[in-house]
Order: sequence, then structure tokens, then C-alpha cells
Amino acid sequence: MALVIREMALAEVELVIDYFHGSTPEHLETMGVDPTRLPTRRDWRARYVAEYGKPRRERSTLLVIWELDGVALGFSTAEKIVYGEQAHMHLHIVDPQHRGSGIGAECLRETVELYFEALELKRLFCEPNAFNVAPNRTLQSVGFRYVKTHETVPGPLNYHQAVTRWVREETARGPREAPRSSTHQRKEIPR
Repeated sequence: MALVIREMALAEVELVIDYFHGSTPEHLETMGVDPTRLPTRRDWRARYVAEYGKPRRERSTLLVIWELDGVALGFSTAEKIVYGEQAHMHLHIVDPQHRGSGIGAECLRETVELYFEALELKRLFCEPNAFNVAPNRTLQSVGFRYVKTHETVPGPLNYHQAVTRWVREETARGPREAPRSSTHQRKEIPR
């Protein structure tokens, strides 16, 4: 099966918007998302149109799509970007069939490389809800280092909650503990 990890095109941002607007209240709760804080679909799309109109170095977000055999199975977003320094990322499997399958870890490995290269990062953070076991385990499995668990409002869609902060840091060979590959475009996965 062909796994493709790449930057998301503007024409594909509906994947993100549809994911959040189409999620059940229970799934949003697992992620620590307050449904009353979701922007309208139109406002959210307008934000992405404005972001994609800027040079990468001036954007406040970078979106990555995960495709398996040409079908989107998830995505990642980088925010709070300080180009050449650090960013914060999120990861989402949109297809419930693939949650818990281990494919998220493979997607995340490639995504980390993409963010480090595209944004010239030294550090990449992720702060999932502390009680959402899946992303916490996935981050640990791909070499993120535990920093702390604390309470905060991690983003504009979230309510005050306990989050676990994880970090990946750059080394001379690239993101610490990340396997290096020659491309982010296509990876064959045996099934």
C-alpha cells in the first residue's frame, strides 16, 4: 500500500474543517476541543485562504495530509511557528478504521521530517490532551521526549485541560531519533 505524506494544498483544507465539524461531541471531548469554539466553515476556509496567500516564512500554520492509496486518512497541522526555531503540531486520524492500527506512527515519523525541513526547526512540540492515550503513546513511540503534564488552554479550539507536552529536537543528523529517508512523497507499507 502506498502511504503519501505531503503538504496539504489549499483545495484540500476542507478535510480539516469537515473533520472537526463532523466529529461527534464524544470525539471532540477526547481531543479537548470545545465545539462552541469551532469557527464557521466559511470563516475557517477564509483563514486558510489568507494563510496560503502568504510566503511560507510568514504563515502561522502549515498543514500536512496523510494519504493511503490516494485516500486521505489523516492530517497534521503545525502552529505557533517561529520559523527556524520551533513549532507546535497536532495529529489526527480522520478515518476511524485506521485509529489504533499503528499507521499514525508511520505518518508521524514522515511528518516530523517534513516539518523540520520545511520550517528549518530546532524543536517541535506537541501537547495532546493528557487523557487521550493514543497520541501520547504515538509521540513516545516515534522518539518525542516527555517534558511535563500541565493545565492550559492549548489552542483557540480548546477548553482549559490537562495536556502532556512532548518535544523533538534537532541533532546534527536531523530531528533527534527520527529515521531519515530520501523523500516524504511515497512510502510503501506492507499490509
